[in-house]
Amino acid sequence: MQFFFISVEHFFFFYLSFSFYHYCLFYPSFLIIYSTMSEANDTIAKQMNVDTDIITLTRFILQEQQNVAPTATGELSLLLNALQFAFKFIAHNIRRAELVNLIGVSGSANSTGDVQKKLDVIGDEIFINAMRSSNNVKVLVSEEQEDLIIFPGGGTYAVCTDPIDGSSNIDAGVSVGTIFGVYKLQDGSSGSIADVLRPGKELVAAGYTMYGASAHLALTTGHGVNMFTLDTQLGEFILTHPNVRIPNTRKIYSLNEGYAKKFNKQVRAYLDHLKDDGYSARYIGSMVADIHRTLLYGGIFLYPTLKLRLLYESNPMSFLVEQAGGLGVTIEGDRILDIVPKSIHEKSSIVIGSKGEVEKFLEFLK
Repeated sequence: MQFFFISVEHFFFFYLSFSFYHYCLFYPSFLIIYSTMSEANDTIAKQMNVDTDIITLTRFILQEQQNVAPTATGELSLLLNALQFAFKFIAHNIRRAELVNLIGVSGSANSTGDVQKKLDVIGDEIFINAMRSSNNVKVLVSEEQEDLIIFPGGGTYAVCTDPIDGSSNIDAGVSVGTIFGVYKLQDGSSGSIADVLRPGKELVAAGYTMYGASAHLALTTGHGVNMFTLDTQLGEFILTHPNVRIPNTRKIYSLNEGYAKKFNKQVRAYLDHLKDDGYSARYIGSMVADIHRTLLYGGIFLYPTLKLRLLYESNPMSFLVEQAGGLGVTIEGDRILDIVPKSIHEKSSIVIGSKGEVEKFLEFLK
């Protein structure tokens, strides 16, 4: 006679399997109970307002590639994932800024003469390293660098960025942000200034991340605008505002009226009209925060003087806002996205926001 020895683990496996078979055979109601457990769990989750099928930025990027460009190489998707790492890293440093002495000035000025904050320098370094390590970026233009950066390797994209927009307000806890625009390199290019001295309408992606109570990312790849919120516990950007559309009109205007004496007569007449018509003034002093509010609520944002940089402020924001149904023009009424820049730090005026509100402004130029 032969004896077969089995381990305790195997004994319990066979015992539980037999028990499950026994219940299913002699008690059919057990199958009904078992099969409805997952449905009950889904119902409980819905009753608790817990979304268990969240869409992360990574998932969204991959789905959009499959839906819009299924034959694409995936290089832009990889670049966007490298960008989100930079945003997370910058958000982490901003949250800890006061605790680790990252507030205050660095003692130097950037390429356009602005006094650099410590976080300007840190943010710039984070962005440079993230773009270099992505292996998808060949050319980088940063507000904090006098010249463009050309990376070695075979990258096929050019990125323009203001790593920390609104940094002059950061010591007071005001929301700041990162603005970015992405161009595909021109055919046959190995990376040069010509790849970024192009009109904004040729951008393939653009957006911003606002660092405030939460980190909010607004992104377009030329197929509408979607907003994501950083879940710090998951470490992921979660889709919270799909298919953002800016209201066509809203009685809100945003600009620094401290420079009113420098505005031309058409702008001053326009501002007088807004006040007579009961418009509300809302101005934060950080372009990212002001545009974020305008995208969600509607209204108009103006910077009538030549202050904002075309490549990494006016162009990306105009591309984003137009994808949401808005409009961006200069103080002379020219469409921002049609302008061909002559230098990487070229400045522009801007009037941007709800299409109906910008069109009202254009009436004052006639």
